[in-house]
Amino acid sequence: MKLRLLILAAAAALAAGCGPRQGRASDQAAAAVRDFPVMQIPAMYTDASDRQAYATEHYWDRFFSGASGMRCDSLTVCGVSRDDVEGHFSTFVSILGNQDVSGGQKGMSTLFSKVEAAQAADSLSNVMEVFSWLAEHYLYDPNSPFRSEDLYLPYVRGLAESPLTDQEQAPAYAFTARMCAMNAIGTPAADFRFTDNAGRTRRLYDIHADHTLLFFSNPGCEACKDIIENLKSMPFLPGLISSGRLAVVNVYIDGDIQAWKDYQSFYPREWFNGYDPSGLIREDILYHVRAIPSLYLLDADKRVIMKDAPEERVFAFLESMRRD
Repeated sequence: MKLRLLILAAAAALAAGCGPRQGRASDQAAAAVRDFPVMQIPAMYTDASDRQAYATEHYWDRFFSGASGMRCDSLTVCGVSRDDVEGHFSTFVSILGNQDVSGGQKGMSTLFSKVEAAQAADSLSNVMEVFSWLAEHYLYDPNSPFRSEDLYLPYVRGLAESPLTDQEQAPAYAFTARMCAMNAIGTPAADFRFTDNAGRTRRLYDIHADHTLLFFSNPGCEACKDIIENLKSMPFLPGLISSGRLAVVNVYIDGDIQAWKDYQSFYPREWFNGYDPSGLIREDILYHVRAIPSLYLLDADKRVIMKDAPEERVFAFLESMRRD
């Protein structure tokens, strides 16, 4: 490993980084690895929400303003170590997650514009490649605890429309953008019909509760089983359900209906348990279910509060309902 890193470092030095190179001073600057230039919030911003809004818009200003001609290789982005950049991207995503959806999307759109401008200024840069990987890895990977299709949407839409994107990849980015736009937070969830174990047809919008936990699951799925066991272990949950404050709609969207029927004893009877007989959900016409399990939280009007949310966030919300 040490030998490989030395080879990479030597290759980077011989290549003199990326971007325009003019003379010895420029080569020395390109070879240097700098600390991440941390954002400084002006003292005039004292309110917490104002400081957060400022950070959302300006987090990357100093990073990109000093990027021209800086070293870019497999370990470095604009002169900053890739690990350091990733750490700050994680912090940035956390900041966006504390904003409302429109504020978070504005911050991600601003970041994409900066990435695109930096790449246009230096066609040899790895800026777009690295940040596009980070955005997908943190915001779109089904296993990411930060995942948010709503936050990924402005970035992937930017990729779909950018002249710098490989035109063979652009249609795939455009498709992903369309999928991310489905059932956005704050919009009415798509209605659908499902069939329960008694053969009755039910409709999502006919289920009335202050909140609805929509749970796409598979029989025998270990991650689904863990979620079910966690929900069963909440002693207050039956009370929330019986009082009409919560409904749990647990829907199977694949094709082995007999396997689903054989699993019925594992599902709580007070839940609405069913399967999708039409295959519309499975075919991404109504919901973009990229991985099972998938959890949505809806309000009384079936507007989306959480979309494909990490289970920890959903459990925390249910705990807050108990305290209300």
